[in-house]
Amino acid sequence: MEVSVLLLYFLLFSISRISTALDSISPNQSLRDGDFLVSAGQIFELGFFNLSDSKSRYLGLWYKNISPRTIVWVANRDHPLSDSLGMLNVTSNGNLVLVNSTNDVVWSSNTTTTVKEPVGQILQSGNFVVRDGNDSNLANIFWQSFDHPGDTLLPGMKLGGNLVTGLNRFLSSWKGTEDPAPGLFSLQMQLNGYPQLLLKKGNKVEFRPGSWNGVSFSGNADVLKPNPSFTYEFVLNKEEIYYTIHTQNNLVISRFTIDPSGIPQLLTWDDQTHEWTIFNAAVLDQCENYALCGAYSNCNIKKSSVCECLDGFTPKSPKDWDSQVWSDGCVPKTPLKCKDKSGFLKIESSKLPDTSSCWFDEKTDLKECERLCLLNCSCTAYANLDIRDGGSGCLLWFDKLIDMREITEGMQDLYVRLAASELDKIEKKGMPQSLKSGTIAGSVILGLVLLLLFCMWMKNLRKKHGIANKRYEDRGDDYITEGGKQDVEFQMFNMVTISEATNSFSSSNKLGQGGFGPVYKGTLVEGQEIAVKRLSRSSGQGMNEFKNEVTLIAKLQHRNLVKLLGCCIHGDEKMLIYEYMPNKSLDYFIFDQTRSKLLDWNKRVHIISGIARGLLYLHQDSRLKIIHRDLKLSNILLDSNMNPKISDFGLARTFGADQTQANTGRIVGTYGYMSPEYAIDGLFSTKSDVFSFGVLLLEILTGKKNRGFCHPDHDLNLLGHNPAICLKQ
Repeated sequence: MEVSVLLLYFLLFSISRISTALDSISPNQSLRDGDFLVSAGQIFELGFFNLSDSKSRYLGLWYKNISPRTIVWVANRDHPLSDSLGMLNVTSNGNLVLVNSTNDVVWSSNTTTTVKEPVGQILQSGNFVVRDGNDSNLANIFWQSFDHPGDTLLPGMKLGGNLVTGLNRFLSSWKGTEDPAPGLFSLQMQLNGYPQLLLKKGNKVEFRPGSWNGVSFSGNADVLKPNPSFTYEFVLNKEEIYYTIHTQNNLVISRFTIDPSGIPQLLTWDDQTHEWTIFNAAVLDQCENYALCGAYSNCNIKKSSVCECLDGFTPKSPKDWDSQVWSDGCVPKTPLKCKDKSGFLKIESSKLPDTSSCWFDEKTDLKECERLCLLNCSCTAYANLDIRDGGSGCLLWFDKLIDMREITEGMQDLYVRLAASELDKIEKKGMPQSLKSGTIAGSVILGLVLLLLFCMWMKNLRKKHGIANKRYEDRGDDYITEGGKQDVEFQMFNMVTISEATNSFSSSNKLGQGGFGPVYKGTLVEGQEIAVKRLSRSSGQGMNEFKNEVTLIAKLQHRNLVKLLGCCIHGDEKMLIYEYMPNKSLDYFIFDQTRSKLLDWNKRVHIISGIARGLLYLHQDSRLKIIHRDLKLSNILLDSNMNPKISDFGLARTFGADQTQANTGRIVGTYGYMSPEYAIDGLFSTKSDVFSFGVLLLEILTGKKNRGFCHPDHDLNLLGHNPAICLKQ
C-alpha cells in the first residue's frame, strides 16, 4: 500500500514539473525554480536565475551554451522574487503568470485574447510566446516577449511602434550590470514627423542617431556599415513603424544592446576567444550631444570651436557664443518674411536636422519638393527622403533646424531656405558665376584669377619672411641675440602677418586666457593653423621669461612637447607662435561632466603615458636637463588624435649635467601642484615635477580638481584624501 502511494505521488510530481528537454509549458504544468525550457535549436534557455544578490530571483532568457551567462530578456525585471519558490504557470485562457511562495502574482503577460489550447513556448529565435498548441503555424502568436524588450534587441525583434494597437517597443538599459531593473537610458523610435531613433536619459534626448535614409540612420552611418553577416530593415506603413536587424549567417550569434551607461552597440559571439566582441558601436563624441549648437548651426569635432553658424546665419547671443555657450544657436542675418523672395542654400556633408516636425512623401521628387517648400511660408528646408539610386522622396522641415553636424558618410544634401538678398551675398563671397559657366571666357578669367592669387601669395610670403637686410625691421631692438648672433634657430614673424592671421586678434579667435596673457587661433596665408600666445604687459613675464621660453622650446624636439614655430616682437608686444592644438587643454575634458565621457580608460592611460614620456625626455633624454616648474592639466594640450603635449615653458629652468637641485627666492607656479619643499623653501628639482605629475595623475583618474575637492567626512583636499584612503586600506 505504501509503495502504491509513493508511486502515485511520484507520477503526479513528474507531471507537474518540466523536463529540461521541453521547449513549452501547458496549463497542466508548472515551471519551477530549477526547471528550464530550451529552444529546439538548443540556443536559448528560459528559467530562474540570480545575479550578485543571491536572494533576488528572476525569470529570464539567456544563451544556453554561452558562459558566462548572458541574459537577453527578464520577465520580472523590477519585481524580483525573494526566494527560490517562484513558479510560472499558463492559465486556461492563455495567460502567463509568475507567482511567489505565497501565490501572489509577481508578473503576468496580461494576454487579452482567449486561447483554446494555450502553450507557452520558447522559439529558436529566442522569442518566448503564447500560442495555440493545436495550430501548426508558429506565426499565429497571441503574446510574445519580442513585444516587451529589455536592454537587448535580438535578430528579428522590432524596435518601434504599432500604429493600430498603440504598442511601443523600445530598449531600456539595466540599472546596473547586476541589476536588471529599468535604468536611466532608453533607445526608442520617435513616431511623430518623419520617424527617427532617439537615445534618451529619462525624458531628455541625449543622442539622435537620426532618421532612416534608405541605407542607415542619417546621423550615425558607422553603426550600420554594410556587412554580409547582417542586413538592416526599416519598415514604415499605415500599420507599423519599426527597425530590425537580420542575420544572414545562422552561425553568427549576435545581439544589439544598450548598456547601463547608455552606449548602443551590436555585439557578436566569438567561439575562439569565448567572449562578446563589439561589431559596431555608436561613437558618442561632443557633437553627438543633442542640439549642442542650437538652431541653424553645424557641429564639427575637429575644430577648436566645435559649433559654427550656417552660411547666412549669425549667433543669436554673440557673447555666449564667444564663451562657447552655443545653446541659443543662430538666427538668419536677414529675417525672412512671407512675401520676400527666397531661395535655398545647399548644405553638403551634414547630418540632417531633427525630423520630428517634418512632412514626408516617398513619391515626390526633389524638384517638386523645392516647389512645395517655396509655397509654404513656414517651410525652412527640404531634402531627399532616400539617398539610394541618386535620391528619391521628399522631406520638408517646418521648424528650426537643430542637431546638425558635419559628417562624411551616409549624408544627404540639405537645402536651407534663405532670403534672396542673403543668397546673393553668399554667392559674391564665393566664386563668380562666370567661373562656373564652363565657357572659354570663364576659363580665361579663372586663369587670370589663379595667376593673381599666386602673385598675392608670393607677395605675402616675401612679406612674411622678408628680405635679408629688412627681416627684423619692425621688431625693434629687442630681438633675442647673444654676441650679435641669433641664439636659436626659429621662425620670426612680423606683426602684420600675425594680425592678419588672427583677424586682428578677434575675440572670436580667442582660445583661452593663461596666466601670462590670452591665446588666439590664427591661420597663415598658406593655410597653416597656429596658436598665438600674446603676452600681457602686466603678466609678469618679461623679456627674460620670454627669452627663456623661446630658447628652451626651440631646442626641444619630442612628440609629447608642444612645437614652437616662432615668435614675434614688436615694440612692447611679445608673442609666441605654436602649432595649433584642436582639442584644447586636458582640463577642458577632465573637469567637464559631459566632455569627460569622451575619455575612456584607454584614452586616459594613453594621455598619462604621453605626459610621462615628455617629462622623461625633459629630465633625462634631452641635451639640457629641464625642470618645468608649472606642470598642470591646463598646460597639457591635446592634438587632433588626443595625443598630449606639454606646453608653457615660461617658468622652466635648466640644470647642468651633474646638478640635482636649485634654490630660488621667487616662488612661481600654481598652488596645489607645488611640492612642499618648493612651496616652503624654494627648493626645486626633477622631484618637483614628479610631484606635480602625481597631482595631475590623481586629477585624471578621479576627474576632481585638487584644490576644489571636498569630502563630507573631512577637510582634506584631493591630494590628502587619496593617501588617507591608502592608509586605511
